[in-house]
Amino acid sequence: MEFHVLGPLEAVVDGQRLDIGGNRQQIVLASLVLEAGTVISIDRLMKAVYGESLPSSARVQVQICVSALRRLLGSHGHPKAIATRNQGYVLVPTGIDIDLHRYERLVQEARTAGNAGRREESTARYREALALWRGPALDGLDSEPLRMVADRFAERRLTVNEDCIEYDLELGRHREVIPELVGLVGTHPLRERLRGQLMLALYRSGRQAEALDAYRAARRTLIDELGLEPSEWLQQLERSILTSDADLSAPEAVTVAAPIAVPGPDVPSLGIVTGEPEPVRAPADPAPPARPGQPAPCMLPTDIADFTGRSRQIDAIQLQLAMAAANTDQLAVPIIVVAGKPGIGKTALGVHVSHRLAPRYPDGQLFADLHGRSSDRVSPMQILERFLRTLGVAGTSIPDGLEERAEMYRGLLSDRRMLVVLDNVGSEAQVLPLLPGNPRTAVLVTTRSRLGALPGAVHVDIDVLDPPQCLDLLSRIAGDDRVRAEREASEELIDLCGRLPLALRIAGARLSARPHWTVEDLVDRLENESRRLDELNHGAMGVRVSISITYDNISDPARRLFRLLAVVDCPDFSAWVCAALLDEPLPDAHDLLDELVDAQLVETVGTEHSRHRQYRMHDLIRVFARERLAAEEPLAERTAALRRAFGGMLFLAEEAHRKFNGQGNPLRSRAARWELPPRATDRILSDPLDWFERERQCIVAAIRQAAKVGAADYSWGLTITSVMLFESRDYLNDWRETNEIALAAAQQAGDRFGQAVIRYSMGSLGVVESRLADARRYLDDSVAQFEALGEEHGAAVANRHLAYLERMDGQLGEAYRRYEQALTVLRRVEDVAAIAHILHNMAQVELDRGEPAKATVLLVESLDVSRRSGSRRIEAQALYRLGQAHLQAGDAHEAVAVFNDVLAATRDLGDVIGESYVLLGMGAAHLAGGDHAAARAALSTGRERAATSGKPILEARFEFRLGELELASGNRETAITHLERARDMFREMRAPVLEESVLTVLARVNGRCSIG
Repeated sequence: MEFHVLGPLEAVVDGQRLDIGGNRQQIVLASLVLEAGTVISIDRLMKAVYGESLPSSARVQVQICVSALRRLLGSHGHPKAIATRNQGYVLVPTGIDIDLHRYERLVQEARTAGNAGRREESTARYREALALWRGPALDGLDSEPLRMVADRFAERRLTVNEDCIEYDLELGRHREVIPELVGLVGTHPLRERLRGQLMLALYRSGRQAEALDAYRAARRTLIDELGLEPSEWLQQLERSILTSDADLSAPEAVTVAAPIAVPGPDVPSLGIVTGEPEPVRAPADPAPPARPGQPAPCMLPTDIADFTGRSRQIDAIQLQLAMAAANTDQLAVPIIVVAGKPGIGKTALGVHVSHRLAPRYPDGQLFADLHGRSSDRVSPMQILERFLRTLGVAGTSIPDGLEERAEMYRGLLSDRRMLVVLDNVGSEAQVLPLLPGNPRTAVLVTTRSRLGALPGAVHVDIDVLDPPQCLDLLSRIAGDDRVRAEREASEELIDLCGRLPLALRIAGARLSARPHWTVEDLVDRLENESRRLDELNHGAMGVRVSISITYDNISDPARRLFRLLAVVDCPDFSAWVCAALLDEPLPDAHDLLDELVDAQLVETVGTEHSRHRQYRMHDLIRVFARERLAAEEPLAERTAALRRAFGGMLFLAEEAHRKFNGQGNPLRSRAARWELPPRATDRILSDPLDWFERERQCIVAAIRQAAKVGAADYSWGLTITSVMLFESRDYLNDWRETNEIALAAAQQAGDRFGQAVIRYSMGSLGVVESRLADARRYLDDSVAQFEALGEEHGAAVANRHLAYLERMDGQLGEAYRRYEQALTVLRRVEDVAAIAHILHNMAQVELDRGEPAKATVLLVESLDVSRRSGSRRIEAQALYRLGQAHLQAGDAHEAVAVFNDVLAATRDLGDVIGESYVLLGMGAAHLAGGDHAAARAALSTGRERAATSGKPILEARFEFRLGELELASGNRETAITHLERARDMFREMRAPVLEESVLTVLARVNGRCSIG
């Protein structure tokens, strides 16, 4: 198994790259990989994932991540790769290979060889080490601690690169390192060692003038950025180049001599050697100057005075073109493609960066707006005529045919260094005839399309501006004082504009044109979504017009999908939603979705190569889609599409429930399902809980929207089916909110069955939250409603929880009888998962009575039924109670063995609550077996998890067991503290049986019959 951290995080088994999961799981795995063999505390992992602002569920979420990673690695033959140790986790280093370790070993070998004078061997090792890098270390992980680690790695990598180039220069490889140095200097412009190495390499390659230009560029950058002159040794190097100092000559042999000026301790040598100097030559194949008497053409539009942000993209463009210019072996034309959604500022960036690049292209700059996505798009024939005229060709001499014009154009540019800017390109077909044949001429393209078929193009994608850049842009247009005076309103305005540069420019222009308006006035106008695009219009600028140009140029089926996507309220959606909206097969929906992505009307969310990719629309594009939906789609079709989306969500939720719980939810809504084929369903639900987690926000939004549009059957159906997710992943607020929404919807629709189901769900939540009085009230109502409707199955399911409440109240006989009555019904309707569940609850009653043998009989049957049902969760619950039976029977050793099996199962399932209960039982078993240290470890870990579970009854149980442990350890006062805390918690939640258990122990401690 291999782990790669020198680039985006990767886990590879047998050549197969694993899908690690989301950002949190990647952060946890990266933290463990970086310190493989060392225990990482849960606290450190929490801070790596969440920073300093830890949510209450941070510990639980980290444990869920570790469980998921164990499942992933275990499924690929490494079940013990992550071990639990002393309140933390460790990645066991046996049998794994980490690229960071290989890199560090190679660097050490390179330094050893270099120190021994074996420079050829040293550079080979350095190059081998540097080749392991696939990009910035841990690229894409949103974690401040890991970012700091990655920054340290980047600094060390740069030093290694400099050391390697140092030896390359000593070995006479000055020409070969120039392209690499140009790229490094562009990325690290303040690094003087790199600047000096570039100057020396250029000089030794016979490019003395360019070496001096490199020094002037370095000096200008250092003064502009730091206010400092270059260091003395860099100035000395410039003087040596000016005088063609013989000491700078390229080596004939690899004998190192002292540099001409001894650098300070922090300044590395530049590998200056002695020997006969090479003759100074002009740069190979120099670019010709502009024609005498003929000014270099400049067709660029005026630069944007208030241009803001995009420094990363500008640097990337300049770096790519600088590397291309420095590579004397390059034969292909360098092409940069700037892509982004409508209104994102592609043209502004293209024009701005072109003005910055202009000095590099002294023979001129050509510019054309191709109107690629509008009805008045310009053909390559027309553009070529304009370009040829600009290049001095008389109109009568311009050929009639496209190919002939393209040949003349390429011929005129064959010996020139020019920049060709093609703005607003619609397709590759518009670009190909306009490409020159000379690699000294560069092409910059802006487009709303991906243009994936453009040969050798480097793609630079741009997105919305960061909030500070938005404020800066708004301040430049509307006035800094105005924006600062209404900072909160300005931030709200930015949100309403979706941080889209075009929308911000329009908003700023409207404020500038109306000095009597406040920013709040414009915010009030934009808050009405139906008028938002009307308001975002000023003069020739308009967001609606910009988006409509793209919309009008996609296919009819893609336009229909675009409109229908506005039907659903969920911000992020999966491809299956598109299939349901269209009522088309999933592959067809994928094709149309790809067309929308290519047109920049829809964007991908998260990892592009993920098997479970999701998508979203920009807020203003969604507003436009809603406009087109209302204008072009009949109401009946809108309603049908929305119900299909709800039906698809309900179908997948029920299938996920079945895969996780062994069978479908018995309390099914009668709403129509929109079903996917079995193979697609299995692929989407390969991990049912992960699917629920991924779609959770969309499910909650669908429940809310279904209630709003009067589709109560979908609202309560999705709610009851999602209880499994809400409970197992501790989303109690979501559970509570959806219960309230679904119940109101069912009441408004007069759906009595739906009301009974949701009251059952509300009772279940009350049990989980230990609000036992509320739980009883909801469950009594639910049973009464089910019985009134003749729904004996629903009544039996609800009676399970009422029996549990009776058991908590000490009414063991009544609880057992209610369980038996429910079991009779459940056997008749063959609800095997509920049968297994009720059997192990009946076993718990026998344990409460002190009858472990009878409990064991029930548990054996429960295990058999749960295994037949396929419910690993219910099987784990039955096994847990089997461990309790062994414990009560006096077999602590067997109890510990069973609890160990259950602990592994709950962790595999990601069942944090179940895991906490197992730790409780394991602590009790270790205590009974006399192993106090093991008991303390299990109970302390479990109590920490219980504290974040939202289950007071679980916390109270841990307090009780810890009190018993302290009592057995002779710590009387500490024991009393734990026991009194447990007593008060049981009393508050009205659990008299458990309270009495604590009182009995306290009475024994204090030597009297009762306490409190």
